[in-house]
Amino acid sequence: MIGRLTGEVVHTGEDHVILDVRGVGYIVHCSTRTLGSIAAQGGTVALYTDLLVREDLLQLFGFPSLLEREWHRLLTTVQGVGAKVSLGILGTLGPEGISRAIALGDAATVRRAPGVGPKLATRIVNELKTKAPAMMASAAPKPATPTPDGEVSSPAALVEPDTGDPAASADALSALLNLGYQHGEAAEAIARAATDTPDANAGALIKAALKALAPKG
Repeated sequence: MIGRLTGEVVHTGEDHVILDVRGVGYIVHCSTRTLGSIAAQGGTVALYTDLLVREDLLQLFGFPSLLEREWHRLLTTVQGVGAKVSLGILGTLGPEGISRAIALGDAATVRRAPGVGPKLATRIVNELKTKAPAMMASAAPKPATPTPDGEVSSPAALVEPDTGDPAASADALSALLNLGYQHGEAAEAIARAATDTPDANAGALIKAALKALAPKG
């Protein structure tokens, strides 16, 4: 199984890139978002990969992060979502955007992706909504360990709710910061969620906080 490739970009097509890895050229299919990043970067790039194996076909798909690769794998478990549709979703929304949309049950946002109609968008949200928060929590960086003088190097360690699991709250905060929320608003939402449900894990805290932070009206 090929899990990651690092090589020189020798060609960029409409839906793929060719990487020269020690003299072997690999055709790697990517989303438009990833291809745009590769074209801007040039030179040597590294991609996490997923290999599609069929009787008459072998295809490699490339992703700039493990989170995006895992979302691709998860999306393609939904009936009607093939590799092309999955790449279209990730190219339109990115891993953070699809995480937020599915966690909030926002099928309208999922419909923005090419090849995704109303029924498919609803199916994606319904089938994956319970998995999105856990995916986001697993991708969140762990908070730094406090130094002997009491300082910390990560803002994720600064959320300290009065109740609940501090580790789950820190993981949830990291996930929300990765989505672009400000530290103060994210920490407040997580603290409220942890107070309401002290036994909640990181995934449940993320879901509750996202609902609290969603625009009203």
